[in-house]
Amino acid sequence: MQQRRLGMTGLEVSRLGLGTMTWGRDTDEHEARDQWKTFLEAGGNLIDTADVYADGASEEMIGMLLRESQSRDQVVLATKAVSKPRTTRRFDASRAHLLRSLDGSLNRLDVDCVDVWYLHAWDPQTELEETLSAADTAVRTGRARYVAVSNYAGWQIAQAATWQKALPDRVTLAGAQMEYSLVQRGIEREVVPACQALGLGITAWSPLGRGVLTGKYRFGTPPDSRAASPHFSPFVSEHLDDRARRIVDSVVTAAEGLDVAPLEVALAWVRDQPGITSAIVGARNILQLRGILETEALELPEAIKTALDDVSAPELGYPDHGWNQRG
Repeated sequence: MQQRRLGMTGLEVSRLGLGTMTWGRDTDEHEARDQWKTFLEAGGNLIDTADVYADGASEEMIGMLLRESQSRDQVVLATKAVSKPRTTRRFDASRAHLLRSLDGSLNRLDVDCVDVWYLHAWDPQTELEETLSAADTAVRTGRARYVAVSNYAGWQIAQAATWQKALPDRVTLAGAQMEYSLVQRGIEREVVPACQALGLGITAWSPLGRGVLTGKYRFGTPPDSRAASPHFSPFVSEHLDDRARRIVDSVVTAAEGLDVAPLEVALAWVRDQPGITSAIVGARNILQLRGILETEALELPEAIKTALDDVSAPELGYPDHGWNQRG
């Protein structure tokens, strides 16, 4: 699998990353073990998790697989902190919570250090300086090799990255993990230009539009799908509107013309967009993962890329894409 540098760092990650949000809840250890082995054998190295995935069970399962396979040196291990679901304070980026959460992640993963530690979301209740001081501490104490952000707005990324660059002995941000797919192209307005200008690598989460771009919801909701799950139904339903249906129809048409699966078309489109380092994909089973890995061999023809660009184009305009931004 092709490797790409994460932003301006020397860290190389596979252009497809393995997401583990369902591990420990909807994905059991036997299925996870098969996916782990298949992904690494295909040349993938980026494993993505978070402290809140399955209430920590995802990290515990990864820790188990790292011990079993003795593959720590093969893996770029990424986790996250900030989110506090089902609490009155949804996001907590205070120094106390961040470092406590990181120590919990290291314990569950059974490692001394993670390769990339993401600040999972912006916290309006905590001063940015405090949040970034925790990031500096994580790297200085050897608990994280690189720090990045996730789900930040363009101005928030710019503020955080500029703060770190401006002050001596501060850790430079490595990247940003953002939702990005043919049905969610909002980051093209300001996040992508900010990251490109500041040297941050973008990893795309949910590049298959929360599963919608596989085409599985064209004629209803399969009983074994995420949209039928009480955990994920609200998550998926955001992308089940008329605009998304038009985009899915175009993806299916392109896939039929190329004799590949719709998910391969949707994933290849995201993977090769400007500024994208890696696309994080989660699979329900090993067969689905093998289908996802087939994307590695697919390069979309320019005519198909243009057609998909047109049907999914987000609304862009003043000031970020207005007359004053044209060369």
